[in-house]
Amino acid sequence: MPRLSAVADPERWVPVTDSFGFGGRRARKKAIRMLLGQANAAMGAQPRPGGGFAAWAMSQAAPALMRKAAGRVLVWVWKAEPELVVVMAQLQQATPQLRTARAMMPMEYDDTETFRGTYLGAGEKLFLPTPPPTSTREGATPPPPFATYTWDTGTHLVTVTAVGGDRERFGTVIGAVDELARSLKIVDDLAMGEAPGVLRLDPA
Repeated sequence: MPRLSAVADPERWVPVTDSFGFGGRRARKKAIRMLLGQANAAMGAQPRPGGGFAAWAMSQAAPALMRKAAGRVLVWVWKAEPELVVVMAQLQQATPQLRTARAMMPMEYDDTETFRGTYLGAGEKLFLPTPPPTSTREGATPPPPFATYTWDTGTHLVTVTAVGGDRERFGTVIGAVDELARSLKIVDDLAMGEAPGVLRLDPA
């Protein structure tokens, strides 16, 4: 089964995937709290006293959920300040339904530029440090800054989404996100006898 692999600088990133240590748990909790806060603000909800517990509970479950995804989903948070940026890479089968959903995305998503990965080749990048408002309601919280990277292999779509917690500083880390996205590759386990036409020579 194909899965994603990437080279993340340990001085910059804390992996959520398979990260059960105390340090990783603390970083996950901060990042999840930021995401929950932005989601509540987008829906016009006020922060709730139980928000801290929700972030803690989700931070406990995240590594197991990532492991269950079997490498099809990878997540990192910014080590120095987990609330600053969360990055998720995802490998999805390119079904007709997925392609239709992507074709129906808002017009702002058409403003992409070519982005070349070291292993995945030419893809697309969309950088929106100041996304357009999703609501015309007075006083509505503006959507968070984000960047997306996409590669279409024909059979699968590889997407990377980076969400920031600070519009003013999101641009300061986008270079590191570029570097992380560029390192992505697809790894496919090949079992003996599963691929007809492959000649294997005995080492002797």
